[in-house]
Amino acid sequence: MNKIRLWSIVVLSMIAGHNKAQQTVSMVVERPTMMESSVYRQPLHGGYLRKLPVGQIRPSGWLRDVLNRQRDGLCGKLGTISAWLDKNNNQWLSDRGDHGWEEVPYWLRGYSSLAYILDDEAMKQEAQVWFDAVLKNVKPNGIIGPEAMDGNTQNPELWAKMPMLWALQTYYEHSGDERVLTAMTQYFKWELTIPDEHFLKGLWQEKRGGDNEWSVIWLYNKTGDATILPLIDKLHRCGVDWTMSDDLPNWHGVNVAQGFREPATYYVYSGNETMLRAAYGNFQTMRHRYGQVPGGMYGADENARQGYFDPRQGAETCAVVEQMASDEIMMGITGDPFWADHCEQVAFNTLPAALTADMRALRYITSPNMAVSDGKNHAPSIDNSLRGMLSMSPFSSRCCQHNHGMGWPYFTEHLVMGTADGGLCTMLYAASETTTHVGNGQDVKLSMETNYPFEEQICLKLSMDKSVRFPLYLRIPSWAGEGTAKVNGITVEQQLQPGKYLCIEREWQEGDQVTLTLPMTLSTHVWVQNKGSVSVDYGPLTLSLRIEERYGQRDSSDPEIVQDDSHWQENVDKSLWPAYEIFADSPWN
Repeated sequence: MNKIRLWSIVVLSMIAGHNKAQQTVSMVVERPTMMESSVYRQPLHGGYLRKLPVGQIRPSGWLRDVLNRQRDGLCGKLGTISAWLDKNNNQWLSDRGDHGWEEVPYWLRGYSSLAYILDDEAMKQEAQVWFDAVLKNVKPNGIIGPEAMDGNTQNPELWAKMPMLWALQTYYEHSGDERVLTAMTQYFKWELTIPDEHFLKGLWQEKRGGDNEWSVIWLYNKTGDATILPLIDKLHRCGVDWTMSDDLPNWHGVNVAQGFREPATYYVYSGNETMLRAAYGNFQTMRHRYGQVPGGMYGADENARQGYFDPRQGAETCAVVEQMASDEIMMGITGDPFWADHCEQVAFNTLPAALTADMRALRYITSPNMAVSDGKNHAPSIDNSLRGMLSMSPFSSRCCQHNHGMGWPYFTEHLVMGTADGGLCTMLYAASETTTHVGNGQDVKLSMETNYPFEEQICLKLSMDKSVRFPLYLRIPSWAGEGTAKVNGITVEQQLQPGKYLCIEREWQEGDQVTLTLPMTLSTHVWVQNKGSVSVDYGPLTLSLRIEERYGQRDSSDPEIVQDDSHWQENVDKSLWPAYEIFADSPWN
């Protein structure tokens, strides 16, 4: 009798467990679940979302086309045309050299990410040449790259090394090359030896130290070496103060796009909530004063200036891609869908306007209202007094020319992110295929079939060897209204809420499908501080007036149209890389 009763209990328990495994649980949440120590090592705080290693997300559709054009365009070919990437006497390839300051790491971080995403063998081999040289030439004291690019050994130049650290992180994700961890550890320990009075002193590095902080956090999460953690305090202490109330320490557009998130990065280490709020405050302060324009950016030109904040003011291309990178980092730290909304806003509405369709030329400044895109000096309306800031050119400037390449690859790397509870989260929407692991380490493939943002429907298809239970978070954009979600054709009961997530947890099986429909409607935005001007949106897209355009082709080495810091490699056929001035050829006002 007792044996029969015991067997009944076992059977009932098995049935209950089976039912739970088959059960689909859906709910609307403001953030994915944050579980202690699963995204960041202790004693680090925060971290709702985890970036997947480069190459685990393979794009298709329009995004793949954009990346192919980038490969065949300026970013993919810069190594053969830019004097700053000339391997001859390049200071990143040896202990000596006379060129290649920020340009090499600017270019390499976008180029290498693109190479690994596209799995392009020629590009991967080219990137390897640079990474091998950087890792081979680490100085005995730990310095990466040239020792004193500005000739000042007392106040060492650290800025250009910051984007190189990011490039090395991407390379490690692709290769697992342990030399990266060793080199970064040695470098950070060297940085700790620099006296505070000589640390981060310089034009860019004191404003951009947050980039260095992010690399320290990345490395600690890989190695657990706590001896490098004090460097986070040192970087925060010696950099400019990004925690000012209703003010910013600097108004250079690129510095703001990078620096505003520094307090949030420091929050990951300190756990101080005021740091997190300060990053949000920095973002809002810039937009309140100079962001009364559509497209997600602000009217900073080279530098935001009092009295210059109308639609003629624009954003530097460097600032555009740096803002996207900051949005992507903030997505991970906060789990707040706001940052994904903003990243899409900039990616869809500002970045495409900054480059020609073939991605072989770009402009330095892109404004919401551009009645003319020529090579003239437009100071003081446009800051600063240089030619070629508005024209489309392969050599619009040595910074944007090399830095623009990280925009779309980094965007691709953040389409899907891992969650702290072993699930996945669709943060940005574009056709793609993500192969990664969930839950207890089981491999899954998540295919995203969509033409978003040009269509309203997103179909997610799952593939796996055996069923596995995990939560799938779907970001619902803030502009979305009466959206719906279906699992295998059955409508999810919960009403979707804009600016939040729909979480679906179930025992996922081979062939399961989730269909998300986000109806797009017309809406308007009134920019009160900008004389009540109005922009019109359709879903995530900001519409523009269609006008006739007249392109005037120019020689991109002509000093009348290009900036003074543009330099070609010898024997380049410059006719293959023309510049363009663009004029309105129909009424536009």
